[in-house]
Amino acid sequence: MPRSHHVYLIPGFFGFANLGQITYFGHVRAILAARLASRGVDARIHVVRAEPTASLPQRAAQLAEAIAATAGRGDSPLHLIGHSSGGLDARLLVAPGVSLPTHRKLEPLAARVRTLVTLSTPHHGTPLASFFATLRGQRLLQLLSLATIHVLRFGRLPIGALLRVAGLAARLDEGLLNSELLDEVFGRLLEDFSIGRRHAVRALLRAVVRDQALLLQLAPEAMQLFDASVAPRAGVRFGSVVAQAARPSLGSRIAAGLDPAAQLSRAVYGGLYRLAAATPRRQVAPLHGGQARALRRALGAVPDAHASDGIVPTRSQVWGRIVHAARADHLDVIGHFHDPDRDPPHVDWLATGSGFDRRRFETLWADVARFVAG
Repeated sequence: MPRSHHVYLIPGFFGFANLGQITYFGHVRAILAARLASRGVDARIHVVRAEPTASLPQRAAQLAEAIAATAGRGDSPLHLIGHSSGGLDARLLVAPGVSLPTHRKLEPLAARVRTLVTLSTPHHGTPLASFFATLRGQRLLQLLSLATIHVLRFGRLPIGALLRVAGLAARLDEGLLNSELLDEVFGRLLEDFSIGRRHAVRALLRAVVRDQALLLQLAPEAMQLFDASVAPRAGVRFGSVVAQAARPSLGSRIAAGLDPAAQLSRAVYGGLYRLAAATPRRQVAPLHGGQARALRRALGAVPDAHASDGIVPTRSQVWGRIVHAARADHLDVIGHFHDPDRDPPHVDWLATGSGFDRRRFETLWADVARFVAG
């Protein structure tokens, strides 16, 4: 393979590629560069900035702009790695004949793409998107976005705020959301940031409210149209990293121990898992070729319609060759799991009981590097 390669890491719908001391792919860049170097691949790794919930065409156009600004005019190979909806941005960019809202010439860029890897990507949609697109879901999405940023910045939520968030999550499927309580928790979490950082966080969350086209497009029904119209490009190797988190149960609650923060975090996860598990069986994507064998070998069984990573149904994440299948949640796969002894420390997004750790993280990204290197 040629020595000069450009690898693009594309964020999902939370979209905070870099927010102060919070880096979306902060734990990925170093390990991926090291694994590629060990295979003789000299890779320049770029992190793409994307509007959090803008439409897929808009985000794919931003991806095209980022590539055009950094990859030069030569013929060095390009590799796209998209987490969550970032994988759909990449699929759209390389689709033959695609038209995007940008003045860049797309075909010369797409023709240089050699591999496309998606991680926890909703190729067939997620029921959570349908919920977050509702009026009662929009404010909760803002709160969950802020809570995620807070956890990754400070290590955990304050117990008082976490107690309230857990109470809200427990009632998600009842449709009972107290707007005053949402505002109270929102204000409490925002207070912990410096005044300057609050402006950046508020700007991000305003973007979430201002443009929610992505949420409508990630609904399972909308993704049927996407999959029918977005064709794969010949010459590009497509692979997916698939995650299945532990199913919430009494046993998982007991395993969380006596730590009140872990118990409350598990309650938040349980609410999200219930919503993500609402995929009708008729909408479960069929498996082709060796996909079922790969899932059975890695996970012990082929995931059913209700399995998910807490955000995206597991079966919705399958696309092309399965590069890796992990017992992990939605953000574990990009390094946001519990490992406080590392420098910088890995901070867990939610306590899901999936058992994902540093060893599994390294194995996952070694498999991604192997796929990219061919």
